[in-house]
This record gives sequence, C-alpha cells and structure tokens, in this order.
Amino acid sequence: MSSFAEKFAQLSLSDQRTILIDPRVKAKIGKWKPFYKRLTDFDFINAKINHSDFGVQSLIEDYDLINDSELLNNPKYNPEQVKTLKLIQGALRLSTHILVKDKMQLAGQLWGRMQHFAVPEIQAMLEVAKQQVLPWLRPLTSNLISPGGSLLLTLTGHSDRVTAVALTPDGKRVISASNDRTLKLWNLETGEDERTFNGHSDRVTAVALTPDGKRVISASNDRTLKLWNLETGEDERTFNGHSDSVTAVALTPDGKWVISASNDNTLKLWNLETGEDERTFNGHSDSVTAVALTPDGKRVISASDDRTLKLWNLETGEDERTFNGHSNSVTAVALTPDGKRVISASLDNTLKLWNLETGQHERTFNGHSNSVRAVALTPNGKRVISASNDRTLKLWNLETGEDERTFNGHSDWVRAVALTLDGKRVISASNDNTLKLWNLETGQHERTFNGHSDRVTAVALTLDGKQVISASNDNTLKLWNLETGEDERTFNGHSRVVTAVALTPDGKRVISASNDRTLKLWNLETGEDERTFNGHSDSVTAVALTPDGKRVISASDDRTLKLWNLETGEDERTFNGHSDSVTAVALTPDGKRVISASDDRTLKLWNLETGEDERTFNGHSDSVTAVALTPDGKRVISASLDNTLKLWNLKTRQHERTFNGHSDWVRAVALTPDDKRVISASDDRTLKLWNLETVQHERTFNDHSDSVTAVALTPDGKRVISASLDNTLKLWNLETGEEIATFTGEAPFSCCAVAPDGVAIVAGDSSGRVHFLRLENV
Repeated sequence: MSSFAEKFAQLSLSDQRTILIDPRVKAKIGKWKPFYKRLTDFDFINAKINHSDFGVQSLIEDYDLINDSELLNNPKYNPEQVKTLKLIQGALRLSTHILVKDKMQLAGQLWGRMQHFAVPEIQAMLEVAKQQVLPWLRPLTSNLISPGGSLLLTLTGHSDRVTAVALTPDGKRVISASNDRTLKLWNLETGEDERTFNGHSDRVTAVALTPDGKRVISASNDRTLKLWNLETGEDERTFNGHSDSVTAVALTPDGKWVISASNDNTLKLWNLETGEDERTFNGHSDSVTAVALTPDGKRVISASDDRTLKLWNLETGEDERTFNGHSNSVTAVALTPDGKRVISASLDNTLKLWNLETGQHERTFNGHSNSVRAVALTPNGKRVISASNDRTLKLWNLETGEDERTFNGHSDWVRAVALTLDGKRVISASNDNTLKLWNLETGQHERTFNGHSDRVTAVALTLDGKQVISASNDNTLKLWNLETGEDERTFNGHSRVVTAVALTPDGKRVISASNDRTLKLWNLETGEDERTFNGHSDSVTAVALTPDGKRVISASDDRTLKLWNLETGEDERTFNGHSDSVTAVALTPDGKRVISASDDRTLKLWNLETGEDERTFNGHSDSVTAVALTPDGKRVISASLDNTLKLWNLKTRQHERTFNGHSDWVRAVALTPDDKRVISASDDRTLKLWNLETVQHERTFNDHSDSVTAVALTPDGKRVISASLDNTLKLWNLETGEEIATFTGEAPFSCCAVAPDGVAIVAGDSSGRVHFLRLENV
C-alpha cells in the first residue's frame, strides 16, 4: 500500500471528504499545479472511486473543471497537461460501465487503455497502479479502446439485444428498446439507467418520442404498441390491431398520429389520444420493416422484406410509388431534411439514395461486409450514418457516396442508430446488449488494434511459452510474441474459417484446420505454407498430432476422421463410423489409439494402425462437445450438450460414472495436473470442480453472467482461468472457489490458455483481439 493510501485509510470520514473535494477547491482558487497533480495521481483516483460518497461519475466531473475561469487565468495553465487530463477522463468514462460494478478493475482498465501513451504523468500513474498489493490481471498491451477516439461511453443494463434507440429533444437522455421486453431511459452524460419500462410480453422492436419529449411510443413482437409517460414510467395506453409482430413506429410532426409497421405486411395509422386504428395500408407482399414520415407529415415511406420501399399518402392511404432496386430485404429508411430524397438500408449489404418524387435510384453505397440494419441522417442532410451486422457503423458523404469513417467497438450486430440534434454525437444499439455513444467529430486518428478482423477460435502456446498461435474466423492464423504482444506474422492461405490449431512436438511447425475442408502445415519461422491436406468433404473441426510428430489426425463434419502423413501429406487412413459431425479428437499417450466425439451422441475408440473401431461409448443424450484423456491414458472424460460429463474406462470399455449438476450445455473440460479432478465450463454460467474417484461435486464457481466458453489451469493446479461471453476473464482459487481477479474486455471471450510459467495468460475474443495478461500479486 502506498504512503498516500496508508495515510488516507487512517483519516476520519470528514478528513477523507476534504481531500477528495480538493480538485474543486484548487479549481476555485485557480491553483493549476496542485489541481493537475491530484488528477494524475492513481492513489487519489482510486480513493475517490472507492469512496461511498463519491464514485466514478464524481471523479469524471472533476476533470471538467479544467474549463473553470480561475484555472484558465492561471499563467501555469498548460494546454499539453489539459490534453493529459482529458485522456485520463476519457479512459475513466470508457470504463464507467465496468467500474460501477467492480472498482477493483481500475488498474486493469487504465493499463488496457493507456499504456501506449508516452506521457510521463500517465506512465507514472500506471506504475503506481502496478504496485497495488491486491491480485489483478495486468494487460501487457493496450488491448482496450483508448480515449481520444470516437467512442465516448458504453451503456449497459439490458439483459438481451438492444433493438432501437431514440433521443429526447434536448439530447440529454436516450430511450432504448430490447429483446428483454423492456425499454430503458438513460442519462447520456453519466450513463445512468434512470428508469425501466416494463409491460410488453415479448421483444420490444422500436421506439419513438412525442415531439414534446414527454411521452414515448414502443412497438413489440407481442403485436401491440404502448404509450408511456417518460417521467413517471406509466403505461398510458396500449394499441391493439396488428395480427403479427409490430416492427417499427413513427409519429407525425404534430404528435397527434402514430404510424406502425408490422410483420402482418401492413402499416396502420393510429390516433395517439384515443388509441383508435384509423387506417390500414395494404400493398406490401411481405413484412414491413421500417417507416419514416415526410417533414410535412403528409406522406410516409415504408420498407419491406419484399425488397421494396413504398410511398403512401397519409390522408387517402394511396400507394403513390414503389421503389425497386434492392436485391434483399429493406431494413431501414430515412428522409433528408428537405423531404426530397430517401435513404434505404438492406440485407444486400448496401444503402441506396432515392429521389422521392421521381422514384429514381440516385446512388448506391457499398462498403459494409454484412447486412445493413439501420440508417440516420445528420441534421444538415449532408452525411448519413449506417449500422450493420458487420459490427460497425459507417459515416458516408451523401453527395459523393464516400465512406468517410468506420466506427469499431461493438462485438455483435449493430441494430439501431440515432443522432443528437447538433449532429455531433451518435448513439448505437447492438446485439451485444449495449448502447454506445460516439463523437462524430473525433477519431480521424483512431488507434488500430493488431489483431484478427473476426472471432478468435483457438489459441496455442509454443513449448517455450514465448509465442502464441491464434486462429480466427477471418481465415488466418497469427504468431504473437507473448511478452510484447507484437503480431510477428500472419499466415494466409485458408479460404474459410480456421477452426483449430496444433503445434508439432519440436515447436517449429503448426497444423491448422479449416471450414474450407483442408488442413495446412505452416513453418513457424518463415510463415511458409508447406503443405495442404485435401480429402475431407466438409469442414475440418479438430486436429491432433501423434506424440512423435510424424502424423496428424483430423476430425470433420463429413462424419469421418483421417490419418495423415505429415511429411508426405498422404491420406493414410479414413475412419468411418460416426453418423454425424465429429467434434473433437484426443490421442492416447502412446499414440496408438484415438478417441473421437460426435454430434451423434457417442464417443469412439479407434486403433490408429488398423483403423478398427474398437468400441463405441453410448450414454450421452445429446452432442458430445469435448473430450480429455487422463495422463495415464486409461480413462477419458466427455462433455455434452446433455448438461453432463461422463467418465469412461478405456481398458474395460465401461462407463464408470456420470457427473450431473450443470443446468445447461457443458462446453469445455480440463483435468487437474494430479489427474484426480476435472473442471467443467458450461452455458449455465458456472464452472464446476469434480472429484473423479468419488464423483463428488466439490465446488461451483459462480460469478459469470453469461456462458463460460473456455477454461485453463495453471501448471501447479492451484488456480483456474475462465473465459466467458460476458466479456470477462476470471481467475479463481481452485481449493477455495474464491474469485481472485477479473479482467473485463470489450467483446465476449472465446478461448484462453495459460503459459508454462503459470503467470502469463492469453485469450481470444469475438472481435478478433488476442489479449495478453499477467497475473500480478498472486
């Protein structure tokens, strides 16, 4: 504990408060130097965040005092130091949603966001943070989004996908809709969840605010719309009439009428005050997905899964024009402020600009690599923001069609987008359950991450523990330096997702498996693609090398295993017998037999030399997802989607016991080094420790808020690392079940591994980043 921390802990609550309000005192009297010193002091930052009377937001507000007139008039006021304070404030704001839940992650968050800044005060602050006595996971690289870029704030609170957003007229609050059946009202400055609106019985799909900002309309898969009072949260009225999910909603400029769109292929016009269904618009041949009103409120544009847009007269209900051109469902629509042109978004990965009066298609915007879900225009009508299933937002020049900027940060589909009235900030909503606030005017020099461009599927450490191999959905492998986090080499050659990797025993070459139906042998030093193994007729799902490193076993969705000669590439043998995809393989220590797991609910034991199916292990009632052999090669553990693990004796060919306890699919297993216990990871959000001899469930590790995807043990068997879809890595004490430390990333973690030294950790996430961390004070 530092001297500041020791002295602070001994102070009375009153004296602690006096110290914690010190920046405000210094700002009022114009003392720049002590003001700056306080707000670059990790111990002060830590103390204020952890004090019950203050917290993260109070600290963030201290940094706003840099604009205080007394400080501005101080001759020692330093613009470069102002930039430093803004960076620290930005890092705290980016981490707010994490720190309000777990203040112990302060050091990890600052290291993950700021260690690349060559600013003496920032480096000194991080060094002090490093000295804390409590265990923590220290990022070895800046693996989180840094301050100074486009992303300002993340809002968390929904328990399922966020589907829609709308800003209040004053731009200070935002309403979100979610698949969790609720709406939420957020304070845009603090990120606070001010109110939750409960009442819908199914997913909420859309929201729109009345022009006075006092009420909100929501649409839902429960076939209704609801009118809510924004201040009280009261459900004032329910609108019934659609025969299928309601997908979109818009209000007329006078706030008296509501237009809704539905999967029943219609639009409806409602009286807001009476709830009366005044008119139905028929014409689309498939679900209507979006609506937008012209500025004069006399006409409405609708988008549909029938690949068209339609222009309707609101008074007569007449279908005035149909816009054809998209090659897939049209998902969103927005009108330019002058009401003369319309922008549409589509599942065909494009946006299109149309002339409203002539119906002419003026321009197509290409650039997204997946479906475009939402679109919004800046208030001046010169630029457009789009949101996509490719997990990005894009800013486009409406006149030139130029893709001016891409916003990265979401870890799943981006479903909705809304702009503040000044056009300077944008709110996005995503399937990753979050909303994000972005600054449109910054970010020209966004820091780019060295990493994959898609989900990391596997990681493997070299024998010396100095390098890491990662595989990804972006069709590549990468070689990393574990100490520096440097991306040393990229291996290009596969044409589809890389699913698995295995290193040769000498550590000089790596085998990769892919959905392109091949395996590849790579030279680790040169990056050369030395050989391609062709033969499978479907995706290759798993790979394992014989102990002598001369042959490789592959498993495939084509229901077979294959044995390959590593040097010649020859397909020596095919193992037929499974009736569904083969999901995992493991070789016995003597290299003479192989165990395979399958979606056909069985395991099989094969003789490697003869290809004979020596035994089939039946017992699971659903797909088998993972297998692990005991070091003596006598027994095998299997995990399954039937929520169980099973222990099998390879010698007697018997099922010895079943481990029941998980309430959802078991995804991964790992054996302790003493061969006596096994750890399982499950979609039920837990890990469990089992005794192999007694079948006793010794311990459950609870604290993840989503599926646990991977698990790894330290070499001494005393600690376990878990990776989860809740964006966290957790370090646990195996004996006590105590959660030792947590690191929160910005995307779901998909895989993890521990280095031979038991201190370095590597993990991959769904955004394509590979994280390198070190256990400190453990």
